[in-house]
Amino acid sequence: MWIVDFPPGATLEEAALYEAPFEYVVQKVKPSRIKNKREIYAKNWWLHMELRPGMRAGLSGLDRYIAKPRVSKHRLFVWISCGTLPDSATIAFARDYYYFFGILHSRIHELWARAFGTQLDDRPCYMPTSTFETFPFPEPKPERRADISAAARRPDTLRNGWLNPPADSVSPSQLRQRTLTNPHTWLRLTHKALDEAAFTAYNRPTDLTDGQILASLLELNLRRKAAG
Repeated sequence: MWIVDFPPGATLEEAALYEAPFEYVVQKVKPSRIKNKREIYAKNWWLHMELRPGMRAGLSGLDRYIAKPRVSKHRLFVWISCGTLPDSATIAFARDYYYFFGILHSRIHELWARAFGTQLDDRPCYMPTSTFETFPFPEPKPERRADISAAARRPDTLRNGWLNPPADSVSPSQLRQRTLTNPHTWLRLTHKALDEAAFTAYNRPTDLTDGQILASLLELNLRRKAAG
């Protein structure tokens, strides 16, 4: 599903140059938007109500960024080309490097996200304020960052190869059966290596319980706050 998104600030005449999407907006959007109580929304009915200039500025200059569904049963972060802008059902991270990608995929961040996020039925909700902004990222030395980057690149490469194999290597029926919901051994092992690299970045042992991990992160947050 796609969303019509004219360039921010586009005039009516400029938007009309995109003939097919403009006609769709005229038919499907204009009738309700011109009745909006907020004058600026009614007047600029062909533009999004919220243009998210901060997000657009953050993604400017990047070739890709990290994204995640706001609500999903399975926790998965993916790379998105900057030619595609996300909608409000997606969390976008204006980062294009594997170190950041790896920390988000680590068990440490997963525990924090589940503890401080919310829940919609059986699906966890990833919240930018309580989940991400409160999370204390490690401050590792450059070599540790490189270790996390390498450890994150490995499962991402394998995952993409599994989900998007060469067209002539598997049949359509076999391709439909390729999912990440099964506990593939190669996926578990590569994520274990990523978790170990993340624990090392925090200078923590890998055998901590879930409660100990959360307590350690909370202590780190409090210590940083006290240090200003």
